[in-house]
Amino acid sequence: MTSAMLITMMLGFALSVSVAVSIGLAAITGMQVTSAPMLISVKEMFNSLNKFPLAAIPFFILAGNLMETGGISRRLVDFAKSLVGGVQGGLPMTCVLTCMIFAAVSGSSVATTFAIGAILVPALVKHGYPTTWAAALQATSAELGVIIPPSIPMILYGVAAEVSIGELFIAGFGPGILISGVLMLFVWLYCKWKGWGKHDGDGRLGVWTATRKAAWALMMPVVVLGGIYGGVFTPTEASAVAVAYALVVGMAVYREITFKDLAAVLRKSVISSAVIMFIIANAGLFAFLITRAGVPDAIGLWLQEHLKSPHWFLLGVNAALFVIGMFIETSASIIVLGPILAPVAAHFGIDPVHFGLIMVVNLALGMITPPFGVNLFAVCTVARVSLDKIIRDLIPFVLVILGCLMVITYVPWISLALRDLVFAK
Repeated sequence: MTSAMLITMMLGFALSVSVAVSIGLAAITGMQVTSAPMLISVKEMFNSLNKFPLAAIPFFILAGNLMETGGISRRLVDFAKSLVGGVQGGLPMTCVLTCMIFAAVSGSSVATTFAIGAILVPALVKHGYPTTWAAALQATSAELGVIIPPSIPMILYGVAAEVSIGELFIAGFGPGILISGVLMLFVWLYCKWKGWGKHDGDGRLGVWTATRKAAWALMMPVVVLGGIYGGVFTPTEASAVAVAYALVVGMAVYREITFKDLAAVLRKSVISSAVIMFIIANAGLFAFLITRAGVPDAIGLWLQEHLKSPHWFLLGVNAALFVIGMFIETSASIIVLGPILAPVAAHFGIDPVHFGLIMVVNLALGMITPPFGVNLFAVCTVARVSLDKIIRDLIPFVLVILGCLMVITYVPWISLALRDLVFAK
């Protein structure tokens, strides 16, 4: 059964069938091979979606789209530029910093790519940066959308591996800040070397002016994250609060969202949410079947026999996830692999929250690696360039994130220090 499922899934990928449909067809093939009642498929797909934390996904997607339409993202760009835009290479640093702030409410890298990229990619090109390099930078920076909490992949991992979503969120700050800082340092040095960005400060607002104009936008992550860690509401409820806040600010304060705009925003959000939920439903059925077939136990035993230490286990898992992330969408990978790998990691004494961060950061790399990097497709649409043109400029950014991943993997306190402080036993 397992062989038939894997062959069907890989054949679907080879024929460019969508990830969700390929996984679903593989699951149905497995059921046909074992003559299992088809009614099981409906039951398991429903069970995969019938989880309260998953309600956060459509809300965070809607919040991100409202931020883009309501002028919140533009004000965040002006604020970030006022802080770091005055130095050589300040505009690329602004891109990283803005994505970091925007990520603190959107939870989605694709939403971050469209919302921030639509503003900053043209600005970077106008200041003399190559279009392909600007696109590669934006795609990489937007990856922070799933590392800085709240994060949709963290919610999925928490549900799949039965780990506290609140602990995952607080643990995400360390890796997110590390990656943001290293990326800003890298682009600053790179621009110095290339001689780019000597006039990046042109048109920059003063810090006080930019802060005043972005005050309502900057309060959004404070309200959302403060409410979660202050015990006012759960991460799932926080997603609804984010929507309400973005709607009020966009319509009543900035007045850039009209009732006419709401239809387009809702339609865009519904489509994005439906795609993710369809992936979750099919991946849930797939995971159920391979679990019944004993695949997780077999993988666990193999890893324990061949990778004798936690260090070798983490290296092997990182190598495997990096390759898997190139071909399978992040959400599907987490839902399928989370329940398989988390128990094995626990056997090696690896904290489940730390392991969740490793999985999320690693699979987030799949968003900026060909052939199926969703951030790449999004930024190519924004920058109006073809995917093959940006690969060369993308390689240094991928290497920087890989370096950060290794540090996050083997220095656990980066992820766990804040978690242990907030959730002290």
